[in-house]
Amino acid sequence: MGIEIERKFLVVDTTPWRDSAPATKLWQGYLSTVPERTVRVRIKGDRAMITVKGKTEGATRAEFEYDIPVADANEMMGLCEQPTIEKTRYKVEHGGYTWDVDIFHGVNEGLLLAEVELESEDEDVPLPAWVGEEVTGDRAYYNANLIARPYSTWDDKD
Repeated sequence: MGIEIERKFLVVDTTPWRDSAPATKLWQGYLSTVPERTVRVRIKGDRAMITVKGKTEGATRAEFEYDIPVADANEMMGLCEQPTIEKTRYKVEHGGYTWDVDIFHGVNEGLLLAEVELESEDEDVPLPAWVGEEVTGDRAYYNANLIARPYSTWDDKD
């Protein structure tokens, strides 16, 4: 079984890495956002994949991801819950880890999140100065939940 263990943080500063980190545009939609199982379609550059994720327990959940034809992914986007998620993902190296830093667009414009994948939940990760509050357990920041409650509608943004 595939397992994903990750921690998620708000990003407070993009200047140390934004101009030098590799970036890719992502477009993703959700066929299911039920907390016990989410099903995501993602187009990432010239690749597409479908991902099934189980319920999150702490920072861990089951994850299964498979490549699919881009043409199929484009058609599946029409079946997805709306709105879809648009973001630019930067790969940022820090302290021996590769961080995925997402700058959201569209209805989630203004949201900046950083995720780091781990081998175990108790792994001690050196945090970069450009991350702020940890939001690992905060369901509001799950991509699947940003469909029902986009960041642009939040009254309580920092």
